[in-house]
Amino acid sequence: MKALNPISALCRQRSLALVALLFGGFFLAASPARADLRLCNMTPSRVGIALGYRDAQGWVTEGWWNLNARGCETLLQGQLGGRFYYIYAIDYDRGGEWSGRSFMCTREREFTIRGTEDCLARGFDRSGFFEVDTGEQKSWTIQLTDTNRPGGTQP
Repeated sequence: MKALNPISALCRQRSLALVALLFGGFFLAASPARADLRLCNMTPSRVGIALGYRDAQGWVTEGWWNLNARGCETLLQGQLGGRFYYIYAIDYDRGGEWSGRSFMCTREREFTIRGTEDCLARGFDRSGFFEVDTGEQKSWTIQLTDTNRPGGTQP
């Protein structure tokens, strides 16, 4: 067996390390993109967001996400499991809301509420949410603007 000289061995080690680094980088670059439900506040106001959706146990409403003007937030992480999601939002700075005809339970402070029935009798508020149709995409971003206040009030 022929002995390698130290410089040749060092070059071979560096070459193997570079190949391993490039190969590892390929797998990182080829990993799937992250799938989430995101909401971007495209208005000049701070807004509060409540979300309604159906999971394996039934209807759930959650809130509040507080978004700064022109800010975005991930509401649900991971691939979306449903086609329809529901949003209710309030404009903290100028008043008004983004609402709709799908009534669900909310309350003034942070919440996770199961079920949409008998909101008032259960001690919750009853708010109208607007529907977002994701078309069964696995990732979706909602853009909240001043011109898309379905059924809501303008400041």
